[in-house]
Amino acid sequence: MGAGTSLIDFTGATPRPRALDVRWIHGSPSAKHNTDPDIQVHGYDEHTFILRQNMAIDYEAPFLFLLFGNERAVLIDTGATESAEFFPLRQVVDELMESWLARHPRPGYRLLVLHTHPHGDHVAGDGQFGDRPDTTVIGAEPATAWPYFGFTDRPDSVARVDLGGRALECLATPGHHEAAVTFYDPWTGFLLTGDTVYPGRLYIEDWQAFIRTIDRLIDFCDQRTVTHVLGCHIEMSREPGVDYPIRTVYQPDEAPLQMTTDHLREIRAALEEIGNQPSRRAFPHFVLCPSTRTP
Repeated sequence: MGAGTSLIDFTGATPRPRALDVRWIHGSPSAKHNTDPDIQVHGYDEHTFILRQNMAIDYEAPFLFLLFGNERAVLIDTGATESAEFFPLRQVVDELMESWLARHPRPGYRLLVLHTHPHGDHVAGDGQFGDRPDTTVIGAEPATAWPYFGFTDRPDSVARVDLGGRALECLATPGHHEAAVTFYDPWTGFLLTGDTVYPGRLYIEDWQAFIRTIDRLIDFCDQRTVTHVLGCHIEMSREPGVDYPIRTVYQPDEAPLQMTTDHLREIRAALEEIGNQPSRRAFPHFVLCPSTRTP
């Protein structure tokens, strides 16, 4: 940090939940009526941004997260589309960083790109950052991500990624995918669960690993202040137990993105109810799907 640079205190208070009653872009009845931006940007606070990809670009419409610290920012996931022409993620991130740095100037500021897991709808935009100055992109596959987090030899450890006074806690949370990672941000109280937990179809690649992960997340959250559990998709409607079909591009009555730690317990109870013969089962806020996700 340069002389005279104002440090932001990210550790001075217990996180309190802010309202997330956001009307997320949710598609249009037809392509010609789509007037939504390619990427919706919601500023949760001065240092935290939630991004959603337009369903007209890709039906997955994933959420991404951009968090700022004193020394660097982190972008968690890069969306479902490779082309910057159709999905200008780098442009949006650059604009957000330029705006933030204009308000909080500091030299040598960097960008780190991490991922919740390696499925294509979460890593497709990585290439947009390959030649970006002062940027490090950590691959999402186990061979790359696990050594970075230190999970290769200690898969049950809690890794720390320090952005400069804002240190994320990172957990290996396999089940949906063997390389899944969950991030906890003590500044906002966000638990960022990727495709492990979200209001939608929870595709479970490894049933027993998923059970262990949910147990671990419950135990982890019992020791921390969690304001919102945020996954990377919305697939449920507001009608309990009813999800939008796969490849839906218009979700006018979708459920809220945010979940709570009570939903983790609901998932655990659902797993217990299903028992040792996994089967697809719909519950009010999610659907358990014991299979890999359809590409």
